[in-house]
Amino acid sequence: MTTSESGRSGEIGEGTDQPGYLAAVTDLLGALAYGELRAFSQLARDADLAPTLRHRSALATLAAHELKNYAVLTERLQSLGVEPETAMEPFVPAVDAFHERTSASDWLEGLVKAYVGEGIAQDFYREISRYVDDATGSLVVSVLEDTGQADFAVSVVREAIAADPRLAGRLALWGRRLVGEAITQAQRVGVERDALASILVGAPGRAGADLAELGRMFVRLTDEHSRRMERLGLSA
Repeated sequence: MTTSESGRSGEIGEGTDQPGYLAAVTDLLGALAYGELRAFSQLARDADLAPTLRHRSALATLAAHELKNYAVLTERLQSLGVEPETAMEPFVPAVDAFHERTSASDWLEGLVKAYVGEGIAQDFYREISRYVDDATGSLVVSVLEDTGQADFAVSVVREAIAADPRLAGRLALWGRRLVGEAITQAQRVGVERDALASILVGAPGRAGADLAELGRMFVRLTDEHSRRMERLGLSA
């Protein structure tokens, strides 16, 4: 079974002797770590906009979860002999640009962004995790595991729309904008760093995805976005 068929290439020590593989894993973990750090900051700010103490408390709990994930990722980078800040730095422009272009105007837009926008980025990293070693892949999947964020966002947005159906149109437009910006960010992150791109496209001694599979990957990202929008009660 090839790497592309199994989605794994063995333990982390087994893969790092391949040319560029440690750099590729460093990029993947660095991109994820900075994404978690920005998600923590964003959720903490969104908590200040929450209309009730219950909502503020829930967002603070979600923010704490993102910070925990950040700590797990930085610890793994340090165990590989990599400074976390060095690994994250290349991804600051793309991630920051995404957040600057998608600044929410209110509490509900912030929730949709956290669920829809961040969800697309997480799906992208799950796709990449299919082509790395078992240890790294398991770490990525565990960090991206939903611990109640989705149910919270869905319930709050649906309650708001039920109370004021006019919100549905505005939030649907916002969700469509987010998918375009998030996919642009994923493409930028994936192509600007050769080491990270090599996980997807492969390298000597390590199989990756062919062009057809890359196309199917972005179809899956779009399809999952549509499912998230449906859960929110919004048209994709």
